[in-house]
Amino acid sequence: MKKNILSTDKAPKAIGAYSQGVTIENARLVFVSGQLGLDPATGAMVSGGAAAEARQAMNNLGAILKAAGGDYASIIKTTIYLADIGDFAAVNEIYAGYFTADFPARAAFAVAALPRGGRVEIEAIAAL
Repeated sequence: MKKNILSTDKAPKAIGAYSQGVTIENARLVFVSGQLGLDPATGAMVSGGAAAEARQAMNNLGAILKAAGGDYASIIKTTIYLADIGDFAAVNEIYAGYFTADFPARAAFAVAALPRGGRVEIEAIAAL
């Protein structure tokens, strides 16, 4: 798989841990459903607020990617749903820690509510 990071000065620069766009040559795509901060052992929401939920959601995404034969570097696009846009900075800090370079394309926005009273939900598209 060859992941090409798109970057142009004709559009705004990324203001966080994401790329303007990503292309993949000859890839098998994996669409990972939105993950909440649920502990897979108990099925309960982790405690500690949005940052803790983001960490668990990313760990859940990683487990699904591993089952498909991928990892965080395989992710080409994510969407982050926030119950409160005020949590953006804390969630972005956690999210950024899962990537080292060539960040995926990303959207992040506030929604009216999330299942199970969650504060954060993250979905991903990966290319293997």
